[in-house]
Amino acid sequence: MGYRVAVVGATGNVGREMLNILAERNFPASEVIALASAKSQGQEISYGDKRLKVRNLEHFDFTGVDFALMSAGSGISKAYGEKIGRTGCIVVDNSSFWRYHSDVPLIVPEVNAEVLDGYMARNDRKNIIANPNCSTAQLLVALKPLHDFAKIKRVVVSTYQSVSGAGKEGVDELWAQTKGIFVNDKPETRKFTKQIAFNVIPHIDVFMEDGATKEEWKMVAETKKILDPKVKLIATCVRVPVFVGHSEAVTLEFENPITADEARDILREAPGVSVIDKREDSGYATPVEAQGDNDTYVSRIREDSTVENGLALWVVSDNLRKGAALNTVQILETLIERNLVDNKAA
Repeated sequence: MGYRVAVVGATGNVGREMLNILAERNFPASEVIALASAKSQGQEISYGDKRLKVRNLEHFDFTGVDFALMSAGSGISKAYGEKIGRTGCIVVDNSSFWRYHSDVPLIVPEVNAEVLDGYMARNDRKNIIANPNCSTAQLLVALKPLHDFAKIKRVVVSTYQSVSGAGKEGVDELWAQTKGIFVNDKPETRKFTKQIAFNVIPHIDVFMEDGATKEEWKMVAETKKILDPKVKLIATCVRVPVFVGHSEAVTLEFENPITADEARDILREAPGVSVIDKREDSGYATPVEAQGDNDTYVSRIREDSTVENGLALWVVSDNLRKGAALNTVQILETLIERNLVDNKAA
């Protein structure tokens, strides 16, 4: 018997991608349930070669459901997460609400899957597992094997984040502004603080007292929770006029020696990583190549001569996949592979 899986926020960008990935990876589901708000009730949505009717989250009973994949925003996660968990259903939440709770694990399976063993053995668990921020997930997939080899001390990262990270409204705004500029319409800003078409905006989420944005703070807090609390990180997060795919320019300082050739060899063997690193035209990855792919691409691997034991990297990934939907499904697969969940239908 398969697992009963509910996707909460199924009509959003990430929710649709969750359904795509469940189908692509032949996840052993006996039933997949699409849930959203009352305004989406009755809509039909694709799941592989099937069509699912969207049900109303407010009236749905999660008793007997094995997994709930949530991507409907922090407000919904706050209101429903614990309630769903109390039914025995395992919640994997893609919002930021549960990430920083000390009793909720924050998981990138390639990095810290072993955390799930201890969590699932606890009798007092909330049955909630958090998915990290999209920019953090792809970064740590690339950093983990290098950290294991030479121990990272400090990370400086600048992100180039696509508009799909801001949801459907972000995608629509870039599309509308781009079309409008070509017919001399004045760009209208709603989702973003400044014009996004033909522009870059060094501002994602709200500003904090120290001058960092919350997106930048998230990368710091999540790296410490997932990878190593001793790692120092500073981020500058930038929104760019790309529809799908986040890119990151990363510089690293290590405790121990590591060469670019060693890093290249390590990353070629790392799970979830593809190295495209030729010192020639087109010998690197961009968001166009990453779109629709599950891997995190690493390019431009080189030594940083300004510090002892330094490297520089270019990291690219499809933010709707590894940054969100894929990582969520991989958490389910990890729970099953490690025999940490029972099949309620069995």
